Amino acid sequence: MSPLKLLGIAGSLRRQSTNSGLLRAALAELPEGVSMDIADLSDIPFYNADITEKPASVQRVLAQIGAADALVLACPEYNYSLAPALKNILDWASREPNNTLLAGKTVAIMGAGGGMGSSRSQYHLRQVCVTLDLHPLNKPEVFSNAFTSSFDADGNLTDPKIIQLIGEQMRALAAWSRKIRS
Repeated sequence: MSPLKLLGIAGSLRRQSTNSGLLRAALAELPEGVSMDIADLSDIPFYNADITEKPASVQRVLAQIGAADALVLACPEYNYSLAPALKNILDWASREPNNTLLAGKTVAIMGAGGGMGSSRSQYHLRQVCVTLDLHPLNKPEVFSNAFTSSFDADGNLTDPKIIQLIGEQMRALAAWSRKIRS
């Protein structure tokens, strides 16, 4: 099997983000032959077409996106929709000529949020994926409640059922990515 490189992107900027905790859990559950980096969005400015020279922070994350075979998007839910930080980096990436960084790339979506575990924001993100020509994995879906004992005080996932589900999602993403690439 050919090796796969994933890029995890959390839409939350908090140090103790449960969505970053989901990405750390995914990192620990990667199947053989799969590696993952986690992007840092903390210094990414809002997309603005008047900015003609991309800031170094944007260039850094765009290079990570370009080097990745697939994306793992940890999508918090803010006011029933996706977080601005996640949408913002996708907006920056989509402005590359011919959408070369995103078009045709496979994506796994997970999220931690309130009572419905970011389900509404994940569905909005799937709509964004359509226009960006991303190929989201349909199953398994990962929704977790960020305000339960599933996470410790540092935002690390502790729930064995969700950890197992994330492992299943990472294996499914690897298989889906290899299928799409062939």
